[in-house]
Amino acid sequence: MRFASHRDIARALERALRRASVPVAFSAGFSPHPKISYTGAAPTGVASEAEYLELTLAEARRPEEVRGAIDAAMPDGIDVVEVVEARTPGLADRLQASQWRVEMADVDPDDAARAVATYLAAESVEVERMTKKGRRRFDTRPAVLGIDVCSRSHGRAPGDRHATYAILRMVVRHTTPAVRPDDVLTGLRQLADLAPLSSPKMTRLAQGPLDEATGAIADPFDADRPEAHTIESPGPAHDQTNDRRTRAPRPSSPIAGPPQ
Repeated sequence: MRFASHRDIARALERALRRASVPVAFSAGFSPHPKISYTGAAPTGVASEAEYLELTLAEARRPEEVRGAIDAAMPDGIDVVEVVEARTPGLADRLQASQWRVEMADVDPDDAARAVATYLAAESVEVERMTKKGRRRFDTRPAVLGIDVCSRSHGRAPGDRHATYAILRMVVRHTTPAVRPDDVLTGLRQLADLAPLSSPKMTRLAQGPLDEATGAIADPFDADRPEAHTIESPGPAHDQTNDRRTRAPRPSSPIAGPPQ
């Protein structure tokens, strides 16, 4: 599914909404469109465990009912993890940064750590990328809050004890233009000649409000959950909510920075 484009995902969602008979609200005019708002969609070619959208309904529905109906109608590989009723505006403003995991086969973790240290020490790391408006050059360094490199003991390829394998975990602010993990890899190649032999696998682990001091990313749904507004008494319903939330994207851990 990481090779599906944002438009592919959007079409799959609209079909799932129709199959699930979810009463989606539509815009007015000669060409009505479902009121669905996507924010910070992942680029094609990367996996993600933390994508968010806003959906306006024409009728009131319980969030868990909506989640179950859409999830059952979605194709394999796309899971609706959690649905909450919007109680505060500004979901897009809460998605301030993303945490990414970049898995690079045939790259020694020590070489990756040296490249990361060089990158983080640089004041500016400019790269070029083709955009809708043509080729554009921009500085990636201000957007990168931190990068961790897995140690050698944890950097082996799954199932192969003898292969070298490096994993980067980075927190990147949402800026304009957007700085993607592949832009950071381009910077690492330019500065330190870090060039994986095969295409790295990139996965978005979290996105949400950013703690600038620690680099941790909070859950953007926290402000909308009922417990943020009322205190619920323990009971079966409370246990069911806790069980559902164990499947939801969790706040990320702080970025400690590259090994010294």
